[in-house]
Amino acid sequence: MSSRLRIGFRLYLITDRRVVKDGDLIAACAAALSATPPGSVALQLREKDLPASELYELALQLREICSRAGAPLIVNDRVDVAIAAKADGVHLPFDSIGVSMARKLLGPDRLIGVSSHSPPDVAGAAREGADFAVFGPIFDPLSKTAARSAWGASGLKAACGAGDIAVFALGGITPERAHELFASAEATARPAGVASIGAIFGADSPALATAAMLAALK
Repeated sequence: MSSRLRIGFRLYLITDRRVVKDGDLIAACAAALSATPPGSVALQLREKDLPASELYELALQLREICSRAGAPLIVNDRVDVAIAAKADGVHLPFDSIGVSMARKLLGPDRLIGVSSHSPPDVAGAAREGADFAVFGPIFDPLSKTAARSAWGASGLKAACGAGDIAVFALGGITPERAHELFASAEATARPAGVASIGAIFGADSPALATAAMLAALK
């Protein structure tokens, strides 16, 4: 099966407890997923500075929330935590273990996403058997200082055409920009969706922000 066909969600939420207005990440995740159609959103647990025990406890809480919402739970980098918490997959940073090793540990059914910063990165992820790639930054990030030059819509188009893999646009994505990216993209080079950190978890209302982003992707 093509990896594009395994991916049903359009919005890929990436956690960052430091941008949550009241600091309650669990509540923010529950709010963001509270009114989403089942399968339309996935949640990546990405709290890289937490020790394994705390990350595992957080993953268990999010596992319950995601199960109720019908949202896949993806754990960043930590394959062991993903397996222990019965997550739906892992997301591999650029310098993490390879896709083939992750697949051996996870089995065929769990999802594997990768971070990519160029169209050749996307092509490589597709060859290695990843299910999806997060590509960016498309615009300067909303939640942190830009570490790389933004690719813009033309770079996103090149990434989407680089391999048979679902691509999610990351970096400075607002509902208005998401709508423009999808409306202007050719069917053969359209992203599978967008990834978001600050636009959702830094919002006054993660629930309303999520709804607005999903509406922009229709």
